[in-house]
Amino acid sequence: MQGRSPQLSMELNRLLLLTSFLLHMEEGHANPTRLVCDNRLIQKYIGEAKDMEKRAGQCQALPTLSCPTVLPLVDFSLQQWKSKSNETKRREILCDLALLVGAVAEAQGQVTQECGARQLSQLYQHANSFLLLLQTFSWEAGPWEPGCSTHSVEQTHVTSIFLTYRQLVQGKLRFFFHDLAKDLCKQGQEGGRDPQCRAR
Repeated sequence: MQGRSPQLSMELNRLLLLTSFLLHMEEGHANPTRLVCDNRLIQKYIGEAKDMEKRAGQCQALPTLSCPTVLPLVDFSLQQWKSKSNETKRREILCDLALLVGAVAEAQGQVTQECGARQLSQLYQHANSFLLLLQTFSWEAGPWEPGCSTHSVEQTHVTSIFLTYRQLVQGKLRFFFHDLAKDLCKQGQEGGRDPQCRAR
């Protein structure tokens, strides 16, 4: 039996990470504590977002989209972000993710090149997983309803979609999980605090 190729091993590792992500939802009844308290998980997703962006940029002859996709503007002021409630932050990220997932789906219908199509498929899975996770957090005050007023921009370059996702994961999502960890990681740890829950 021949050894696994590096590409196959990478794909298997990503599949295992996605499975772990979903198991956190399944076993914890969609409780975000395990995810936000283990800083290694969000760091892995940031790393994967960077990898997907890099690989998409390396695809040969990526077409310019004939129908522009609408992407969320995910830049934010940290000072203003800190002044918002966690529920407001969650709903803002949900709106960004919903728009981003729609943009990926729109691009998938226009990109037939194998390399680009493969990267878009992977991006869709990751972004949609985060979208589902944030919708099913058990601490939410009520069901999320569409009706966002997210600031957006039209883009015709496929690589812009990957850039937006990486910025969202590295920015709002990372800070959101950091904020949640301040409260959630203290619960159930009356005798002390687990080092892996410490904010970095």
